[in-house]
Order: sequence, then structure tokens, then C-alpha cells
Amino acid sequence: MPSRRSLALPLSALLAFLFTLLSSPLLRAAPADDLLRLHQLRLAAQKSLGDFYMYNGMEGDQRYARMIGESMQRAQGHLDALEQMPGDASRALQGQLRSTWQSYRDGLQGLMDAMRSQGFTDLQPVADLADNNQRLMAISQELYQKIQQESGQSVPPLTQKSREQSLLMQSISVDYASRSASVGTSFFGGGEERAMDELVGEFASKLDSLSAAQQNTPQITAALGSIETKWRYIEKSLRNYNENTVPFLVSKYSDSIIEGLEGVSAQYAANQQ
Repeated sequence: MPSRRSLALPLSALLAFLFTLLSSPLLRAAPADDLLRLHQLRLAAQKSLGDFYMYNGMEGDQRYARMIGESMQRAQGHLDALEQMPGDASRALQGQLRSTWQSYRDGLQGLMDAMRSQGFTDLQPVADLADNNQRLMAISQELYQKIQQESGQSVPPLTQKSREQSLLMQSISVDYASRSASVGTSFFGGGEERAMDELVGEFASKLDSLSAAQQNTPQITAALGSIETKWRYIEKSLRNYNENTVPFLVSKYSDSIIEGLEGVSAQYAANQQ
């Protein structure tokens, strides 16, 4: 029968191994947390552009100036909270993201200063801002994928679908605000230009798909039902965007829809779906 001393040695070695494992950077910097931060950064960065279009279209309404500031602060907070990346490629992309974010932030601040000082903005800086936003979205999407590849941890399917739905709603809202302010053309993250009715059709189809998911709990079903009610309220305006534009209404309801989708996404994530 082995002595207590002989049993203690393996136990101490096991404890040392577990301590080393649990204190490793990859476990401290949980990929799931960084992926959520990156997703929320993308939403905030997109929203800041939509807020700017509203600010421009409403001729410097200070309500939207405050909203721009809040969106920028949220995006900066999520960027600063990103932990150590799991590999060389993701670390390089993180550096590109920081650089592109700073360029976008400086451009947006310059346009807001122009609005305050002269009451209008030139078209080219606005086009440059939209291009910078698209680069920001493309790099952050690439980083989102790279973190999953290098960490070996993937976002569960329904969590991912609901996040994509939030980003799509935000893209539609930005596009609508751009058209209403007459300062840009069709916007979609990553530089892809698509017709508004195509985006609207895609959102409606994907919302139906989420609502039909067998894994939905009663709480998720109820939340999606509330989202659908709000969506139906603005869907006609979005499809007929050239007639009687209502940017304030679309912006307000889009924010509420995205908030609801993020709640659904959090429930999916908690259930690992």
C-alpha cells in the first residue's frame, strides 16, 4: 500500500499543473468575452456613423451630438477592454483595428467641429468617414474570425445568427439615415453596396428563421415576438425609403430592436446555442 508521502508528491505536482494551466494568458483572456466585446464594438462604431448622419441631416441637433459621443465612448471602451490575442495574426489585426479606429475617430471629430463652426460639412470628408467606417468593420470582422480560428473556440450558431441580425439592423439604420440626410449612398459593413429592399428582405427572412428555431425558450420566443412587432412597424417605411422618410422613427425603433436582439443573443450564449 503506498505511503501518504508517496501520494502527496503526485498531488502537489497536480496542483502545480492546475495553477499553471488556470493562470495561462489564453484562459485569462477568455475568447468568448473578447468576441462579445468585438461584436459590441462593431455595433457602436456603426451606430456612431448613423448618429452622425442624423446629426448632419438634423442640422446639428445636439441630441445626436450627444449620441455620437456615447457611441464613440462605448466603442473605445470595448476596444480598450480587449485582452491578449490568442495568436500572431490576431495580434496584428488588433493593431490594425486600433490604428483604423483612431483615424475614424479623428475624422468624425473633424466633421463635428466643421458642423459647429460653419453649419455644414463638405461631401468628400463625409465620404472618407464612411470609407473609414467600412474598413473598421472589415478589419473587426476579420479579427472576429481569426480569434475563433486561433483559439479553437467558435461562437455557437444561434448566438452568431442573432449577432449578425443586430449588425444587419444597424446597417439598415445607417443606410436609411444616410439617404435621408442626402450625404451618402447605400452603406453596408465591409464596403458592400446593396439595395435597401434587399437588406430589408434579408432581415425579415432571418428574423423568421430565428423565431422558428426549436431551441427557443419561452422567454426568447416572447422577446423575438416583441422585436417582430417593432420591425413590422418600420418595415414599410424602410421598403418605401424614397417616400416620406422618417429617419427619427427608424433610428429610434432600430435602437430598440437591436437592444432586444442583443438580449436574445445573451440568452442563446448562456444556453450555449
